[in-house]
Amino acid sequence: GNGVNLSRFTPPNQGPTYSLTDELQPLAGVRDYVSVITGFNNHCHPSNKITHHEGMVVFSGSNNQDVGQGQGFYSNAGGPTIDQVIADLDSVGGQTTVPSIQLGVSKGESPVDHGTTMHNLSHRGHLQPLPPQRNPQAVWTTLFDSFVPPDDPQGPLRTSVLDIVKGKIEKLNERLGANDRERLEAHLQGISQLETKIQALPPLCETPPMPSENNSEPLAVERIRAVSEAMHDLIVYPFACDLSRVASMLLVEGAGVHIFNDISHTGTHHDYSHSGAEQNNKFHDGVVFTMEQLAYLLEGLRNTPDGVLGGNLLDNTILYGSSDCAEGYTHSVNDQPMIVAGGGGGQLVNPGIHYRSSSGENHSDVLLTLLQCFDPTATEVGAADPYSNTPFLPIKAS
Repeated sequence: GNGVNLSRFTPPNQGPTYSLTDELQPLAGVRDYVSVITGFNNHCHPSNKITHHEGMVVFSGSNNQDVGQGQGFYSNAGGPTIDQVIADLDSVGGQTTVPSIQLGVSKGESPVDHGTTMHNLSHRGHLQPLPPQRNPQAVWTTLFDSFVPPDDPQGPLRTSVLDIVKGKIEKLNERLGANDRERLEAHLQGISQLETKIQALPPLCETPPMPSENNSEPLAVERIRAVSEAMHDLIVYPFACDLSRVASMLLVEGAGVHIFNDISHTGTHHDYSHSGAEQNNKFHDGVVFTMEQLAYLLEGLRNTPDGVLGGNLLDNTILYGSSDCAEGYTHSVNDQPMIVAGGGGGQLVNPGIHYRSSSGENHSDVLLTLLQCFDPTATEVGAADPYSNTPFLPIKAS
């Protein structure tokens, strides 16, 4: 929430050898997996600009709706966010027990912002928010309380398929000619090889221990780092188990009144951002702290083997991140930065790049590119002003 310090965030150079600025420095350990995209403009309709709300369009590509029809600063998300578009694919959410996970950390909520837009990152559509769960213990219970880990592939199979039908195979062989016996033998050999491959797979996940954090502390003394780390672990575990393939993380709400108590802040990050972002070191420290939480997730994915596809989970994951504006001080959604991280199963460039648009390109072009990594037949994303049918290709592997 509240954007970044653009002058301390934006790399001075482009391409794969871009420099890590002080606000990007926490990502040094996963630098090759990270692409930084700047200079893009949020193409939301001008009538939607009521500060902070319009910036959330960066996650859906659809104008907000019902603007100003409720108390305070009011809007509702106008369409599905990109995570839900992807989760609805049969090849993604349709393959797992939990189609998607919605997590949050800080309980800080702006008292003047209303509607669905600001308080929920994920939406299935207009008036269909998916509220983030902010208690790590409750998330663990939802995911794992009734979860039974599959058998370890390295352990003995319950019984070999070939052993079950051994007697029938012998009787069948007596009735077959030489050519048919040869074909049957080749078929049985293939089954035997498949059983051998199954036994050679790495061990599947085990149920992780329940987190110690329950996020019950008052706002002024929230344990944001500890809760964030617990939540990020609860993304890595389901990905490793293939219990879920989609997750969203609302670290802090847009324009939220969270306090980064972990770094000794006593005022809200929102207030610091509006005190003159360029001059306010406390706001800068909050951005760095936020990037540290992102780095924790990326490093957790990088350090976890992918037992099915090979490599590590970050090799086969795509992470997309942004904020509710470019800079809280200006409320502008021009030059609203985005981060795309992960290998995407070889579909994204590695090492990552910094790309800076000189023409205020549409941020939804990036959403379309990410969608096409999961659904190559997709041709469009979003609706109305932020709509895109032109994918952003520089982050795609050639």
